[in-house]
Amino acid sequence: MRGRHEGQTCYICTQALHWKTKEGLVRGCACRGTAGFAHVSCLAEQAKILMDEVEENNLGDKAFNERFARWDTCSLCEQEYHGVVLCALGWGCWKTYVGRAETNVPRQLAMSVLGLGLYNAQHHEDALIVQEAEFSMLRRLGVPADAILCAQNNLATTYEQVGRREEALRMRRDTYSGRMKLNGEEDETTLIAANNYADTLLKLDRFEEAKALLRKIRPVAKRALGEGHVITLRMALNYARGLYEDGATLDDLREAVTLLEDLERTTRRVLGASHPLTRSIECDVRDARAALRARETPSGK
Repeated sequence: MRGRHEGQTCYICTQALHWKTKEGLVRGCACRGTAGFAHVSCLAEQAKILMDEVEENNLGDKAFNERFARWDTCSLCEQEYHGVVLCALGWGCWKTYVGRAETNVPRQLAMSVLGLGLYNAQHHEDALIVQEAEFSMLRRLGVPADAILCAQNNLATTYEQVGRREEALRMRRDTYSGRMKLNGEEDETTLIAANNYADTLLKLDRFEEAKALLRKIRPVAKRALGEGHVITLRMALNYARGLYEDGATLDDLREAVTLLEDLERTTRRVLGASHPLTRSIECDVRDARAALRARETPSGK
């Protein structure tokens, strides 16, 4: 995986080319400017070393969670990696822990990171194989409900991409209900599940249900996570889509355009211009503006 970042160096090893693999630099997070460039091998080695210290010194759950996150989240901007970078880290994580027993928690989590990485790199059929195996394994082992719900959420996302949307919707509904009971409405995992449920409703053209749910949960997300949190931003995008895709009135279209334009500015500031969410919102801004122009322009003019 060769980068094209002339003049930059890896923030971990401080070299442009990896001393052993000769790989170039990547940056698949929300870092900007000169920050965040690294070799995938360095990112993987850093995550492994941090986790080895946790296990060898029995540092506890808090340190475990913080350090295992280095397999899928940038330590600088604290945003999840995306695209081929996450996929490469997923394979690195899986290779690190695959030799352990199924009951080993790092191995279980490595399976999740691999599935998400494959999904992010658009390898949906491969992701489906990994995630179905993971979901089946976790239920068979009787792991805590939190792990089951996390795997169920990821599997539903992949079901959507391969066209199994009714199955995805049932899993989304069950995940949201499960998170409400387990974590309460203000927990980040509950809000993620709620937004995912709304997103699937939109994809099935169940716009009124989606908008009703989003009107309920968006204020909760703003209060619990903040206006600039990626989940709050995704909720705003889904609500705007519900406005302008639902045989919208002129007022709905105007509200959608205003919301999307503000959302684009916020997302660009928080995540950067190259982040997939920013690019997705840019497309929605163009579509919503086009729909508004078509509605405002008299027929035949």
